[in-house]
Amino acid sequence: MVADRVADRLPEDWRWVVTTRAVTFVVILVALLSVATGLVNIDQEAADFGPFAPYVPSGVQQAVGFTGALTGFLMLGSALMLRQGLRAGWYASVVLLPATAIQGVLQGSPYSVPLIVLSLVSLPVLVLTRSRFDSSLSLTTTQLAAGGALVGVQAYGTLGAFALREEFDGIDSVLEAFYFTLITSSTVGYGDIGPETEQAMLFTMSVVVLGVASFGIAIGALVGPVIQARISKTLGKMTYSQFESLDNHVLVLGYGELTEPIVDELVDAGVRFAVVARDRDRIETLTDRGILALAAQPSDEEPLRRVKIGRARAILVATNDDAQDALAILTARELRPEATIVAAATDHENVRKLERAGADTVLSPAVLGGILLVRSALGGDDTTLIERVLNETG
Repeated sequence: MVADRVADRLPEDWRWVVTTRAVTFVVILVALLSVATGLVNIDQEAADFGPFAPYVPSGVQQAVGFTGALTGFLMLGSALMLRQGLRAGWYASVVLLPATAIQGVLQGSPYSVPLIVLSLVSLPVLVLTRSRFDSSLSLTTTQLAAGGALVGVQAYGTLGAFALREEFDGIDSVLEAFYFTLITSSTVGYGDIGPETEQAMLFTMSVVVLGVASFGIAIGALVGPVIQARISKTLGKMTYSQFESLDNHVLVLGYGELTEPIVDELVDAGVRFAVVARDRDRIETLTDRGILALAAQPSDEEPLRRVKIGRARAILVATNDDAQDALAILTARELRPEATIVAAATDHENVRKLERAGADTVLSPAVLGGILLVRSALGGDDTTLIERVLNETG
């Protein structure tokens, strides 16, 4: 049946995939509407639409046009985290959706109505799907330090500039001090605010040096890994740092019908493992689940070295092609003689051949299934079951 074939091609976690992608799409749509309405209303002189329009001050109305665009860009960031199933993205979206609705009301424009409606409709949908977003945001010590340095420099510049406001031309408030710090540390420097004393000049130079350094470190530590991970996911490859961290792990070579339950069992057991297979679609599905996977020929030496086969404790080979399995076993045995290699033979007649290729244990799913079926029908003592399976397949 067509329906059965379609169902077989779906990943086991298809409900999670559909839900997260649907919610992510809705949040992205709200973000784009927020940016669009913000840009449309940013030059509006006064609110002229809706029951609250007479009560919205002109300054507030102009401000929400600007902040609407800013909120939209922030929501695009939260949508990216939602796409990865991160709880932090869920919390950010829960905060930003009401904010976009309020901004739409304060904008007092008919163009903001779709934004208000979609924001309010999306909020209960996000609340109902809370359980889908349970992954924690893990930041390294370097990333935390980089973020702290960036925030610290901005605080240093803002407080320092405000304290020295008498020695600057154009700083009279904290907002102007923050504006000066931001354009100075980012090296934009419009020139509308300038130091008037040597002390102010020295302070400005310190802000430039510290600001450039903090921006560079933050971009490298916070944005770099995200870009690298995204490129690696698109190409179906692991990053260099992930390669290096593999140790005492299990390698799964090839991907077939038998591989899916193997992967699920390894995940449930909490065993560190990596998959090497040619099918890029399968590899992308695995990487979406957070599983280390590499799109390559399992019988080639270079990919196996990249996934640190020399450190692997066990190797599993289970595809639907015994010939490819034999080549993968030969290569793996040559590169890692001490590892335990377990293989599955699609054809029972190839069990001996895979053993001669270098596998320590070769199981025949057909024989194993037959034994289990008879065992289930007749019952009996389970103590000899494993011995019978090994004897029949060996």
